[in-house]
Amino acid sequence: MRSIPDDRTTRAVIRDEALRLFAARGPESVTVRQIAEAAGVSAGLVVHHFGSKDGLRQEVDQYVLTVFETILGELTGESGAQLLDPGTGAGSLSEAFARHVPADSPLPGYLRRLLLSDTDAGRLLFRRLFDVSRAALDGLAAAGLAAPGREPAVRAAFLLANDLAVFLLRDRLTEVLGADPLSADGMARWAPEMLSIYAGGLNASPQKEASENG
Repeated sequence: MRSIPDDRTTRAVIRDEALRLFAARGPESVTVRQIAEAAGVSAGLVVHHFGSKDGLRQEVDQYVLTVFETILGELTGESGAQLLDPGTGAGSLSEAFARHVPADSPLPGYLRRLLLSDTDAGRLLFRRLFDVSRAALDGLAAAGLAAPGREPAVRAAFLLANDLAVFLLRDRLTEVLGADPLSADGMARWAPEMLSIYAGGLNASPQKEASENG
């Protein structure tokens, strides 16, 4: 069993190992025995805590939803306008995620699988992300910092899709850019370009150049 001290509960250890394996291989390809081995417990103990692999997956889904709710709560603040506002420094979901989650976290990989899955948890997470994006756009429009567009819902969905692409295409982006876009170095390159385009369109100069040129 486990030889390294761990202050998490056994239930949390099992959940975290399941999250890591699910993110790497997909929930359908992981067995209870593999999860138990990774967690350093018996398969019977996994069943004791969660009832079944489906029960454990539901626990993992809820944990991921809770993590993202926390990040979104910090990101949007009370006004709900920080998500898309270049002036606040908040930037985007991907930027906030990079600040709060370690680079080796399995959460981005699991997020990708969750959003593309035909599950209630995947639909709930996307709906929550869309609602936050819509509220942020509405807040910016009310403050005169952004135009709502002809169809505000479509504009909010476009901005959200662009942001989520960093998670969904993380591996491919890493290959072509030579840096993980969710790492500190990668985000230092990604965020200024993204915010410049949001602020001024494709003709905008990078923020650093714009500030240097007055």
